[in-house]
Amino acid sequence: MMRHCCATMDDSVPLLSPTTEGSTMGEVSATKSLPAAIYFLILLSAIGGFLFGYDTGVVSGAMILVREDFKLSIEWHELIVSATIAAAMMAALVAGPASGFASMAVPVYLSEVSPVELRGRITVVNNIFITGGQVISAVVSGIFSEVTMGWRYMLGLAGLPALLQLIGSAFMPESPRWLISRGRDAEAMKVLEKIRPKDADLINEIEVMKAALAEDTNQRGLREVLSSAPVRQALLVGSLLQLFQQISGINTVMYYSASIITMAGITDKSLAIWLSAATSSMNFFGTFLGLWLVERLGRRSLTLGSLLGTMLSLFVMALTFQMAYINSPKVTFPNSDSHECFADSCGVCTSKSSCGYCFMGDQNDILNSTCLATDETSYNEMSVTGWCSNSTLINDGQVTFAYDWCPYKYAWLCIMGLAIYLLCFSPGMGPMPWTINSEIYPGWARATCTSITTSINWTANLVVSLTFLTLTELLLKHGTALIASFVISQGKTRIGIFSCHVINFFCYFYHI
Repeated sequence: MMRHCCATMDDSVPLLSPTTEGSTMGEVSATKSLPAAIYFLILLSAIGGFLFGYDTGVVSGAMILVREDFKLSIEWHELIVSATIAAAMMAALVAGPASGFASMAVPVYLSEVSPVELRGRITVVNNIFITGGQVISAVVSGIFSEVTMGWRYMLGLAGLPALLQLIGSAFMPESPRWLISRGRDAEAMKVLEKIRPKDADLINEIEVMKAALAEDTNQRGLREVLSSAPVRQALLVGSLLQLFQQISGINTVMYYSASIITMAGITDKSLAIWLSAATSSMNFFGTFLGLWLVERLGRRSLTLGSLLGTMLSLFVMALTFQMAYINSPKVTFPNSDSHECFADSCGVCTSKSSCGYCFMGDQNDILNSTCLATDETSYNEMSVTGWCSNSTLINDGQVTFAYDWCPYKYAWLCIMGLAIYLLCFSPGMGPMPWTINSEIYPGWARATCTSITTSINWTANLVVSLTFLTLTELLLKHGTALIASFVISQGKTRIGIFSCHVINFFCYFYHI
């Protein structure tokens, strides 16, 4: 079955046509030392990746504080989180894979100024800076979580590395490849002399760039891409990889990690933000793990293993929320005055968007409890009537009003699931969709196909981020996690609506 599906591909037309640059990789002599200028360019360029990681990561902690100050609804919470995604998606649609603000421009610049033999490793530096930025943003969020208007500092600190990059960019040269594309060979030679070892064959490198640019001028449009069966199948593979990367929920976990931890029963906002920082660090360390595993396991094995791990960890999270729902504390005094908030347990009560669980005593020793209508003017931190409508009792700790969470002693299971999810996702499904998409298209179709798959990635990211909180309200928390786990299983088990096309994907990577 597997080989039969693969046979539908035209073997006479390779999915990956080696570029002139790639074919000369073995001819480029290994350099023992590089000029300091190249390290300066790499570091300064990668700050763009750091900014992208910081800006997307800081949203998780900041939104817990912002929504209180501005009394935001779920819809506004989702819109604010999705703002950076929408901007990057529009950039990808307009300018293609060569732009997309810093998230798109930095890898391109890094690849064009790097020596060929080090290009792969240096380009990965950008991914490390992105995940590093997310970790730093989580730590900063924890530091300012108990400071008045601390979210302003969280967001404002992003201006410091941005200013550093702005000043440094004045000293950054244009990439040699871009200069050659404009016929400015002499300027390209001067740049190469600064960022290459003294014994490097610069004339040969310029000729290689010219040959690669000549191939790029033969780029064809969408019609030619879709009319070629092998390229069409490669495009489907690349699109599915980018789609599965996002619908597995990675950016939902990054953007809403603090909110997810709160939903699991961690009520202290500062603690939730610090726990979010701890789980985010798994994404950072997992990136280094991917660097070590990719050449040892291969792209296919690493991708499949990553999918399996993310599926199982999402199932753990779903099971945790399901257990919290089933074993939630009982309501000792049912609210007979409100049909909407009539419930027999905390799980049933908090599953209703207009209700909250009000209880006396400690979380582990609840004395009395009831289900009350929430006061939206207080951002659901108080009830309209009853014990929890008294702010003095709440502030003194005599009563607690639980909105969208329930007291649960096994909240650590959810945190463990988050950490395992990020550790499994970051080595494989994090970088592999981008790596594989850069390898499977012939030169004449690479720009068009990469632009399409990048747009699919950001579109899926936007949709998932816009709907996460709404889904948790409609399907409950365990239902949302189970959906993501099921979707991943379809990508892993080669069944479902993608059928033979997904099998072709595994056939292609069978020998990698």
